[in-house]
Amino acid sequence: MEKNTLLAVVLSVVVISVGFMVQNTLYPPEETAQTATASQPQQNEQSGSTGSTGTTDSTGTTADNTAVQSTEESRQQIGNPIQPVPEDGISLEPITYENDTLRVTFDPVGARVTSLRLLEHPDGDEPVEMVLQGDTNRAAFEMKFGNDQAPPVMTAFRRADSTDSNVVSFQRDFYVQGAPDQPFTVTRTYRFYPGEYVIEVGVEIQNSVNTFVPLDFDGSAYTITYGPQIGPSYDTLDGRNEYRNFYYYDGDKRQNVRMRGEERETLTERVQWAALSGKYFAVIAIPGAVDYTWAFSSIIPPGLEDGHTLSMTRPVIRSAANRDTFRFYVGPKVHRVLDRYNRADENTLGLRNLDLDQVQDSRFLFGWLENILKFLMQIIYRFVPNYGIAIIILTVLVKLLLFPLTHKSYESTSKMQELNPKIQEVREKYKDNPQKMNQAMADMYKTEGVSPLGGCLPLALQFPFFIAMFGVFNNHFDLRGATFIQGWITDLSAPESILSFGSFTLPFLGWNDLRLLPILFVGSQLLSSKLMQNPAAGTSSGQMKFMQYGMPIMFFFILYNMPSGLLVYWIFSNVLTVGQQFLISQRRKRHATE
Repeated sequence: MEKNTLLAVVLSVVVISVGFMVQNTLYPPEETAQTATASQPQQNEQSGSTGSTGTTDSTGTTADNTAVQSTEESRQQIGNPIQPVPEDGISLEPITYENDTLRVTFDPVGARVTSLRLLEHPDGDEPVEMVLQGDTNRAAFEMKFGNDQAPPVMTAFRRADSTDSNVVSFQRDFYVQGAPDQPFTVTRTYRFYPGEYVIEVGVEIQNSVNTFVPLDFDGSAYTITYGPQIGPSYDTLDGRNEYRNFYYYDGDKRQNVRMRGEERETLTERVQWAALSGKYFAVIAIPGAVDYTWAFSSIIPPGLEDGHTLSMTRPVIRSAANRDTFRFYVGPKVHRVLDRYNRADENTLGLRNLDLDQVQDSRFLFGWLENILKFLMQIIYRFVPNYGIAIIILTVLVKLLLFPLTHKSYESTSKMQELNPKIQEVREKYKDNPQKMNQAMADMYKTEGVSPLGGCLPLALQFPFFIAMFGVFNNHFDLRGATFIQGWITDLSAPESILSFGSFTLPFLGWNDLRLLPILFVGSQLLSSKLMQNPAAGTSSGQMKFMQYGMPIMFFFILYNMPSGLLVYWIFSNVLTVGQQFLISQRRKRHATE
């Protein structure tokens, strides 16, 4: 096959590979680095409940959830500046709150959240879990006295009464060591709004004497964290199929916090919000009026393979009583949901101009085209409620749109194939004079009315659609969990499988599933290459064999773990291409015999 056809196919590989590189550049995988060291004065981490069916007491033995907490002075490390006021009768029973969007499980130890499930978004057989604890004893909304490097408060809080069924509140009294007669009360309140993904988290501190709240750790009063990892569940953070990124929004532009391996970054400037973001879901922390210090940490706690924690540290409180209210969005990265918090009349909390939709990931090259394609697919889905079929229809529409370009490319390639005998004659005739050979070739192209780049240029003009389609099928939220063919392609945002190898993993490749779509893709690509070959150019040449067999095999490995939706698009696109090539070939044969 001649050089320009080879260039066309190589260009296709480059186009697709560049698309993958762009994606991985935007969402790079985590790398290993040194763990940051703590500079905060240490507090003792007290034993407590993990929110499971049993709780662990100070001796490491398991106690019943309804057990009364024993004397806590024995749990405190000597020298710890903050001590809980001894109190009996505190239940360690986990508390569950549920509305139509969220199911939240609280651990009274620390008044923290050990489970937060999004009921409208499945992850397998269960709703998406946004608090991944692993084998750790960490949880979300932990409170720390001091900055983010301090250990969490692991003292049991008593349940506080509330007349509002959508409010869960906890209280506990503490004192500074050496001043047990001057306690202060910490009240932690969680307020939920049915139908909303925003949670109001309140921290109220009331001193028993008319003086400043006695919390001052090098200028820090307390910290609220979200971690140790957000859901949903994943096999690995590969930067493409799943990732974790830190962002903050200053009211004008979203900024990325670049993390490589186990690192910790702090931010002292005032921001509108900060976020811990995955591919489809995010946790967005919206501060109050105080200037908080933010901390972003990818340090991995024992018991997890990856760790990502977002922290807000409050400065010293200059009053005897203080209440802070934080808002946390914990939900999907969907524009129609995030955009509601820009208009007060569209959300129950009356929030406005938060610009939470800035947490969504946009492609800097052809994001506008990606949005158009998403919009078209949504329209198609309204009439045909199956995203697999919607992808096929969208493929047909894109193919029709690009038909003039692809038709011109195939026509040009076909004409170049017909000229191959003449090209070979010119090369043979002027093999010792490259200058005359080039001039003779140029004259021949001009006489015949063809261009050696005629097959490549139309392919290059399709580059934006390659990148935009990749973005649509690899990132579109509505494809998550969307079934195309029951029992086979049950999630268009993930690879399909027809056979699981169980615990066995193929050496070097790391595969433990057999996938059918990549095989079908190779078959369609081989058929397309077969129709494109030119016997006159010498089918036994190394170039021909590489293009006909090497390229599809290369694509097989590249696309093996790609989302099903992307492969459905490419396979059906190949089928349409084969049909187009076949019709062009048949028409030229008829013209040749006339």
